[in-house]
Amino acid sequence: PKEEVATMPETLLSAEHVRKVYRSEGADVEALKGLDLEVPEGQFLAVMGPSGSGKTTPLNCLSGLDEIDEGRVVVDGLSIHELSDARRTRHRAESMGFIFQAFNLIPVFTATENVELPLLLAGTPERESRARAKETLTRVGLGHRLDRRPTELSGGEQQRVAIARALAARPHLIWADEPTGNLDSEMAASVMDLLCELHADGLTLILITHDPNVGARADRLI
Repeated sequence: PKEEVATMPETLLSAEHVRKVYRSEGADVEALKGLDLEVPEGQFLAVMGPSGSGKTTPLNCLSGLDEIDEGRVVVDGLSIHELSDARRTRHRAESMGFIFQAFNLIPVFTATENVELPLLLAGTPERESRARAKETLTRVGLGHRLDRRPTELSGGEQQRVAIARALAARPHLIWADEPTGNLDSEMAASVMDLLCELHADGLTLILITHDPNVGARADRLI
């Protein structure tokens, strides 16, 4: 019989000596001081600290939403800060999904329309976008809420729509910035259950939180 060799998961995100300085007239603030980080495929990493400690800075810099002052960030094999703006935006849309504390849903759109919009903007055909939006909403437990607008949904349901929107393009990496911050404890627990289920299915997840209960559910805590 053939011998099975355990393979190590591939590194999905690698940061080398990343430095970020916020410059103001008063004083410069060095928010990232030579950050080194490797996130293997399939890991659930939580970045935890009190409000105002600068946790969102690594998300913005390592996802390419914000520029860096020094260093290098490689996501999915591409050094993202060396790409043109247009190419970086496209790479982000194809490789990453984002979930925020404020659900950022479009109020006049149904749940399905909110999820399919980024797909349509990325050039996915209309029929495929609609099918994928419905399939993803069903996967997050909202198959019975496809035609509801955000005002007709609870906070937890709105965050599930936001999670479906992040998942619909089948990204390799999901960034979640305080995804339970606007929810009561019961809804927060159900959203975390969902994220943990998705992680168990192989999703790579980097989550920003101030809540030790949320941080405790990750594989790895920074």
